[in-house]
Amino acid sequence: MERPGPSVRRPGASKEEAVYVASVDRSFGEDEWRPFVEAQGFGHFVAAGDGSGYPVVVPTQFVLDGDEVLTHFAAPNPVFGALTADPRAVLSVAGDWAYVPSDWKAIGDEDPALGIPTTYYAAVQLRGRAEVRQAPPEVAAVLRRQLAVVQPGTPIADPEEAHPARLKGIRAVVLQVEEVVAKFKYGGNVDEAHRRAVVDHLRDRGGPGDKAAAAQTERRLAWSASRD
Repeated sequence: MERPGPSVRRPGASKEEAVYVASVDRSFGEDEWRPFVEAQGFGHFVAAGDGSGYPVVVPTQFVLDGDEVLTHFAAPNPVFGALTADPRAVLSVAGDWAYVPSDWKAIGDEDPALGIPTTYYAAVQLRGRAEVRQAPPEVAAVLRRQLAVVQPGTPIADPEEAHPARLKGIRAVVLQVEEVVAKFKYGGNVDEAHRRAVVDHLRDRGGPGDKAAAAQTERRLAWSASRD
């Protein structure tokens, strides 16, 4: 299977189904969005069901392995009813975010009162069809793949051998990724000087997410410069 590219909608998708991604916020490609998703490791699994009620949204740890998202849930989770009605699902991942106050947007002799506040962040949606695996050997196989990624150096008993009864209480889900929509909103609408001023403020403030947002901004600046 060819790996999906960023910011792609399936043919015939309506505008309401798409995520708004300004041209300056588009991902540079899989080499950008995949490491971000893998580094986050936590997101929201969304299944719409039959459309008669609200979508089911499940916060979850996950592993992205090639073109498959691997996760598992307790058997009573309502997500399984939604997937029975419609196997299409989305894993939504967002992070590396930071609030940028209005006065940070002014440099030189610009009036800080006229600055426009914003939020820097990265967000990726992985969309496709989900396969539910219920048989204990299949569940164990998915768990092994997850454990190999999240704790590769830690000895652990094989789930099928050590916990056969517990495997009956969970279901594994494998999302086959068909589409990727990626957005990296880090001041691409302003020039380098303004963006670097924000980076300096982020590093000085040092709040939750500030260091990551500053690094993302600098990375995208360097990437843009290398493509010029």
